Amino acid sequence: MVAPRNYVITGARIVPVTAEPFHGALVVTDGRIAALGPDVEVPAGHEVVDASGGWVLPGLVDAHVHLGVHEEGEGWAGDDTNETTDPVTAAARAIDAVNPDDLGFDDALAGGVTSVNVNPGSANPIGGLTVALKTHGRLVDEMVLRSPAGLKAALGENPKRVHGEQKRTPNTRLGVALTQRRAFSAARSWMAKPESERETDLVSEALAQVLRGEIPWRQHCHRADDIATALRVADEFGHRLVLDHGTEAHLIADVVAARDVPVLYGPMIVSRSKVEVRRRSPAAPGILAAAGVKVSLITDHPVVPIDFLVHQAALAVREGMDPAEALKAVTIHPAEVLGVADRVGSLEVGKDADVVLWSGDPLDTRNRALRTWIDGAEVYTYDQDSREGRVRARR
Repeated sequence: MVAPRNYVITGARIVPVTAEPFHGALVVTDGRIAALGPDVEVPAGHEVVDASGGWVLPGLVDAHVHLGVHEEGEGWAGDDTNETTDPVTAAARAIDAVNPDDLGFDDALAGGVTSVNVNPGSANPIGGLTVALKTHGRLVDEMVLRSPAGLKAALGENPKRVHGEQKRTPNTRLGVALTQRRAFSAARSWMAKPESERETDLVSEALAQVLRGEIPWRQHCHRADDIATALRVADEFGHRLVLDHGTEAHLIADVVAARDVPVLYGPMIVSRSKVEVRRRSPAAPGILAAAGVKVSLITDHPVVPIDFLVHQAALAVREGMDPAEALKAVTIHPAEVLGVADRVGSLEVGKDADVVLWSGDPLDTRNRALRTWIDGAEVYTYDQDSREGRVRARR
């Protein structure tokens, strides 16, 4: 890892996300935020970073990506997103397929994204364990924020198509839900046994983490009827539900809000590529937020390039989302869903110094990330003269 420096960012408009913006300074000491405010003094031994005219925000957080497991420009050789040979791969771990050398990690830094959650894909009713990472590092183990951070599952078209083509269960929506219920029931029975009598069962061990409430059930679903199924299954087994995509969640926003279920909405800058996303709408995040739903925005990278995450927030604002809510949707809200809000997602004393200096308001697509720090170390710099970005070597 690159060693952090001690410095003070001065002269900028600072947007903590969880507090009101102000013009002032932010102090970084030993990789953490030590102080911030309009009248902060420069401590001895700290370098001064003049950010006059810029905006300083926490590093952005994308809670649903396939960075490192679906590598760009590598074709089949770099695609380790779905283990389609079995409909239930709950014990598979995304961390085992993440390549930190994927070009998408560099794009993340250029787009101000400093934390991500890497998911397995959505081919299986139960896909595997996710991992929350920082976006700069030499080995994936050095980048981990939380592992596992959730268990990925899928309803709808993807699993019924993938396994239906192989002439096995599931090949219908009811078969997908049945597959999930069978796995949960088996895991519940396994948990009910005394530990000394439990046989080795990696699938049940993974599902037990969901049933005990240790990690959320990350449910891929698009249509409103699939969302209703996800709510129904959660009622039956008592797990903590997070809706990934939630394309039609805004059509039943009141139901989702009443259940206090977070929605990770997106990807937004895509075509209506299949039947279940025909009601995709850039107005949906604003509708959900107004109804009281905790909304995060996701790219599903590489479906949408990860450096376009902030542009999705800008698009949501254009279509009615409150700007402050849009910034929360790419910072503190996904950090809370991932269980890492004690470290990232806002500028607060004691948190990791994952900080981005923007040329202006990041919700204005004409602005860009000029400098990106992770754990206090500068990992990305944009040269305005050459119009090129430079990523610090991963060593």
